[in-house]
Formats: sequence, C-alpha cells, structure tokens
Amino acid sequence: MTARLGAHVDQTDPIAEAKARGTDVVQFFLGDPQSYKGPVIAYAGGADALRADAESAGVDLYVHAPYLINVATTNNRLRIPSRKLLQSHMDAAASIGAKGLIVHGGHLKDDEDPAIGFTNWRKAIEATDIKVPLLIENTAGGDNAMTRRLEAIKGVWAAIEGTAQADQVGFCLDTCHAHAGGNPLETIVEDIRAITGRIDLVHANDSRDDFDSGADRHANLGAGHIDPALLAQVIRDAGAPVVLETPGGAAEHTTDMAWLRERW
Repeated sequence: MTARLGAHVDQTDPIAEAKARGTDVVQFFLGDPQSYKGPVIAYAGGADALRADAESAGVDLYVHAPYLINVATTNNRLRIPSRKLLQSHMDAAASIGAKGLIVHGGHLKDDEDPAIGFTNWRKAIEATDIKVPLLIENTAGGDNAMTRRLEAIKGVWAAIEGTAQADQVGFCLDTCHAHAGGNPLETIVEDIRAITGRIDLVHANDSRDDFDSGADRHANLGAGHIDPALLAQVIRDAGAPVVLETPGGAAEHTTDMAWLRERW
C-alpha cells in the first residue's frame, strides 16, 4: 500500500492515537464540532508541543472544522460567524503544523438560488487568510447543498478558481457522502478531478444507507451498502492520503485498515 492511511481520533493525544493504530496520519477536531466558541487545543504543552511531537513522530495532522460552519448561507447571523470560525480554526490548524483543514460545503434553503451560495463561497475564500490547505468536503444530504451533487461542486469551484488563493483550496472526497449523495462511485474520482483538478484527502467510509439516500451514516469498511470492490477501487484511484471516519476506536480502525490493505 502506497497511500498514507490513518483515522479520525480524539484530539487529547493524537500522537498516542496514531501509535495505537500503527499509523502516521490522524484527523481530529480542535474543540467542540457543534460549537461557535472557537478552537481548543487540548494537547499537553499546547500547539507548539503538538507540532514538535508530531514532526518528531512522523505523524501528519489534519484538522476537521466544526460542522456548524456554513459560509454559503444567506443568513448573516450564520454566515458571518461561520467565516470568523473558519478563520480561527485555520489559524489553529496552522499553529500545530496541520497538513490541511477540512470543511463541509454548507447549504442554502431549498427555495434559494444556488448561485448565491457560490458567490458566498468566493467571498469567504477572499476573506480568509489561508495558511494551510483548505479542503472542501462533499456532503451527503440536502437538496440545495453546495457540495452534495457534482453540478453544485462545479458551481463552487467555478466561483473559487478566480480568487488569489485558489491554489490553496483543495478537495476532500468522502466515499460515504458520495454514495449517499447520489454520485456514482464508478466515476466519482474522474468526475471530481474533472471539476477540481485534484483530490487532496479521502475520507474512507462505508455507508449504512442506500445510494442517494441523503443520509450521512458511516459504516465500517465492507459492512455497509457500498460494493466492497468498488469502495476499495475509489480509495485506491483517488491517490491521496486516507482517513477513516468509521465507527469504533483503535481496534475497529485497525481492522478497517487491514481490510483496505488486503484490497490495495
């Protein structure tokens, strides 16, 4: 297996979590993913210690931004705090030497024009001081979601690509979200690359639900509704570092890693 493979873990001691899984890639939240309060670095010694210890251990760190962030929305009471929260997590991610900050695409109300969301994404990129790669992730649900379906992703990218920091904006492909969002996995890697030109990270997850269900419920690899051979193929073909967001802890993640390595 050539791609770097890891998992989403608790942020208290990501280095120990990586060792428990025998991996060199971890992803975690910095604080409460359902809060606007801002990032919290729980690692003993703070940001500098985490950065130094990760470098010494050869562990790549990825930060997942809070779920609440929605820079696309037309609601000023949500959009403005979302931009501020995105910047604060960007700053925190940079302080620990993270390889990227992952953020969901957000959404509009069902009766709103998607073009407004695309414009708001452009404005958010222009307003953010991007210090580490900002990786926009595809999402599973919502008929007017910015990154559920390929056409919407195309709209986001068309809006972003003319900005000064466009080269710092990448893509995180979630396999469960793609399946549940109604995007054929047989062509998803090719389709995403045709739109974005890149895939920077893979969230390797099976799905507890059927194709195009709109449900974001992850399953362990091989235990869900995605064809196992197809799931492994997508993860391989993406050619990017891989993060498991599957249920369980170190034991379950180790089993999922073994499952994937057998099919690499």
